Amino acid sequence: MSLRINDQAPNFTAETTEGTINFHDWIGDGWAVLFSHPKNFTPVCTTELGYMASIQSEFEKRNTKIIGLSIDPIEDHNKWLKDVEDVGGANVNYPLIADTDLHVAKLYSMFAADETGSAENRTAMTNATVRSVFVVGPDKNIKLMITYPMTTGRNFDEILRVIDSMQMTAQHKVATPVNWQQGEDVIIVPAVNNEDAEKLFPQGWETIKPYLRKTKQPT
Repeated sequence: MSLRINDQAPNFTAETTEGTINFHDWIGDGWAVLFSHPKNFTPVCTTELGYMASIQSEFEKRNTKIIGLSIDPIEDHNKWLKDVEDVGGANVNYPLIADTDLHVAKLYSMFAADETGSAENRTAMTNATVRSVFVVGPDKNIKLMITYPMTTGRNFDEILRVIDSMQMTAQHKVATPVNWQQGEDVIIVPAVNNEDAEKLFPQGWETIKPYLRKTKQPT
């Protein structure tokens, strides 16, 4: 059965470049980004892993851990990460899962549950669905899912933007409008009537439509 937003993120125990982890325990009480790759030594993924290494501190500022996944074994991961660091210009200080039996990929609906075989002799093209991003919250529920095509590099700045939005809207009765960026106005959710809004947003708001009220971003 396919995963949906707000489903519990499937837990798993896996071997990584930083040792054996239990996913939920590894997340702890923060947020996590799991981003997966169809094969080691592939050009687009190499640039992605390198970029994530260079902006890892931005995720840490948001109490968010990052973890990669590829279906190849640990030995290959360690060789590949040398290329990643060379391309990205930063040390990789996050774990990379070795999903050689496709277990995690199946748990996260990147492969059908009845997919047979292991990582051996598979190509990147046969694993095209393993180019996904999952954001998991402190409650261990899936907050975001995106799957990218093989030829399009992922926009991890956008993932940071969405995490900013989700973390803020989890604490305040607001939503973020199209193309929202940090510091811009936000939307008061329709469930908050004007009487309650006066208490929550004493700075006031702009009514664009009866159901669309914009106010300053909460701090």
